[in-house]
Amino acid sequence: MQNVFLLLTCTIFVSLKDWPQLQLVNGSGRCSGRVEVFYHGQWGRVCDDHWDMNEADVVCRQLHCGRATAAPTGAHFGAGSGKILLDDVQCAGTESHLGECEHRAEAGHNCGHLEDANAELPNSSLLFKLSWMAVRLVNGTGRCSGRVEIHIQGMWGTVCDDLWDLAEATVVCRQLQCGQAMAAPTGAHFGAGSGKILLDDVQCAGTESHLGECEHRAEAGHNCGHLEDAAWMAVRLVNGTGRCSGRVEVHIQGMWGTVCDDLWDLAEATVVCRQLQCGQATAAPTGAHFGAGSGKILLDDVQCAGTESHLGECEHRAEAGHNCGHLEDASVICAGLWDYDLS
Repeated sequence: MQNVFLLLTCTIFVSLKDWPQLQLVNGSGRCSGRVEVFYHGQWGRVCDDHWDMNEADVVCRQLHCGRATAAPTGAHFGAGSGKILLDDVQCAGTESHLGECEHRAEAGHNCGHLEDANAELPNSSLLFKLSWMAVRLVNGTGRCSGRVEIHIQGMWGTVCDDLWDLAEATVVCRQLQCGQAMAAPTGAHFGAGSGKILLDDVQCAGTESHLGECEHRAEAGHNCGHLEDAAWMAVRLVNGTGRCSGRVEVHIQGMWGTVCDDLWDLAEATVVCRQLQCGQATAAPTGAHFGAGSGKILLDDVQCAGTESHLGECEHRAEAGHNCGHLEDASVICAGLWDYDLS
């Protein structure tokens, strides 16, 4: 009998070999709350003995909820009922699901429901990843430029520009097979969308194959309006000797227009040349050097540090604020195969 007892007490400490279903209960969304597991045909709770950020990280990873920011103990989200199915859970933090972590099963627990384990993410824990989502670019000059829209749960909606930069644009261009991203304009450069804003705080490494792999906040957590819809602002050089010299024109809200030369200098030209992958800027001519444009003057008082990746990152006044005529259209000359006469 003594040998049998020792065998039983030694084999309670095991690792699950399946993927027990998880849920977080009584939180502000599916990514925060009291931890519950479905095991042996029933839902039950997890004791908070040894519970810390390692275990919370695994729970959040299994639920595709990003990184855990807290691992509250002491029934932070309320005391549960029913059986406590796991105790003394110990994860390294790198496991893909809770079933890979060592633990004590129901028979070995020494907890009450005031010790139920919890996990949560910041701001209602709306940061998560989707396996796939359709993406399109709207109001641009073709399928590879425009306002970013995504399709989730049967509807198209826009993306807030909070934290939006070239890393996210790179992923969108990769998903749409549109080549290298050259700009990630913010502030609804291709016009304000309508309907729901479906994503906010999108954060990509830039190596993802599609936008659904990036961390983000879903609709319920956004704090944006449509004037913050993420976009791609196209830039071109017109009337020069090639694509890397000429009058600067930008595409905003469905139209091409020019840029006033107020405050225009080599810093702004450097950003344009970088965006167009035209090498180093060699000149920033003013006074409509490559001829006066037509239509609207869309930007005025553009001020760049010179380190920005695209013109949309520079401070500027929009169309309503300009005090220019087309004889003040800005121009750029980038280094390349051509020599230019500035006389």
